[in-house]
Amino acid sequence: MKRKLYYVLFLLYVIVVVFVLYLNGVFTGEWESSVNLAINIGFLVIIGILFVISAVSFGRLCGVTRELDAVRLRLQEEYQAAGGTKLWVRYKSDAKLFEGKDLQEAFDKYRLRVRASGARRNTGSSCDLEEYINEDLLDRVGMNFFNSGVPGTLTGMGILGTFLGLSMGLGAFSGDDIFTISDNVGALLSGMKVAFHTSVYGIFFSLVFGMIYRSLMSDAYRTLDEFLEVFRQTVQPVAAKDDENAATMLVYQAGMASSLRQMLDVLKGNTAEQTAGVGRIVDRFTEQMQLALETDFKKLGNVLRSAGEAQAKSAADVAEMVDAVTSLVEVNRDVQEALACVMERQEIFARQLEDQGKMLANMCSDMSDEITSQLYTFEQMRNLYEK
Repeated sequence: MKRKLYYVLFLLYVIVVVFVLYLNGVFTGEWESSVNLAINIGFLVIIGILFVISAVSFGRLCGVTRELDAVRLRLQEEYQAAGGTKLWVRYKSDAKLFEGKDLQEAFDKYRLRVRASGARRNTGSSCDLEEYINEDLLDRVGMNFFNSGVPGTLTGMGILGTFLGLSMGLGAFSGDDIFTISDNVGALLSGMKVAFHTSVYGIFFSLVFGMIYRSLMSDAYRTLDEFLEVFRQTVQPVAAKDDENAATMLVYQAGMASSLRQMLDVLKGNTAEQTAGVGRIVDRFTEQMQLALETDFKKLGNVLRSAGEAQAKSAADVAEMVDAVTSLVEVNRDVQEALACVMERQEIFARQLEDQGKMLANMCSDMSDEITSQLYTFEQMRNLYEK
């Protein structure tokens, strides 16, 4: 029943449509503005199209969820009937596990991957079905890229209707005196009616759609987790055993030991000759180093002396640079203090402008009240004079 919760959207949609038509006087034949009715119908038609597209995706998602649940129960029954034996032998060939196209294609990819892993040598692990049947698959089937944006779209349409209704009302509202203004209040109220109606059902549909969408997705994710747990327990092939891996490692180590033994036998006979040759090479190398380094050490001392002088000069340059940077920092501090004073003066000036603005607003309000009072007094006097 929970997976058919999205049917409530259409029931609420019909109720809202009837309510909006009733408020606009369609059933009584007393609608005041065809423009208001057309705007509301246009908005409701767009919302209905969004609901139809979402309902199609919800139906596909619920179908996948129901199939995962049904396959989970079937695997449990087959596993018990097989006496606790893994069912991979039954499904590793072309046996059909799912009826749905999306799930079966994902399972076929998983099956090919496991076969390829088992065909290689020294492969001790198999992949998991979650790499192919996962939340990404459910998001793709349920059109998560579309449905996740529907609540925001509905809210945006409500806000758009609000501004559209207010702009219609203010556009028809005009007048220079109290009499013409009172005649245009009806147009203003009509525009506000559009703004109010669109905002109400836009936000209402956004909240209801969001709750239903999250409920369906959470149920699908939960069903997926339960199915994967049962599949790992009843079907998924077991990785290679530890003793098989250990045996492979022992064979490899035995081969390496044999190779090393042969190398030692070859080297054992030539050890004395190699030792004598290495001694002669070392003596010759020592003599050549003594002859060459006697002159090179003098060159090295000259180079080090030059490097020390250059380093001393560089230290003096760095000291001058530090003094210059210190001076620049002091100048920057003075500039910052000056800018702080300027900002304080600007804040004082802004507060003064704000106070003057409030004073002007109060004066304008008092003048408006005074003019309204005088107009009312003038109207009363004119009525008395006409009588």
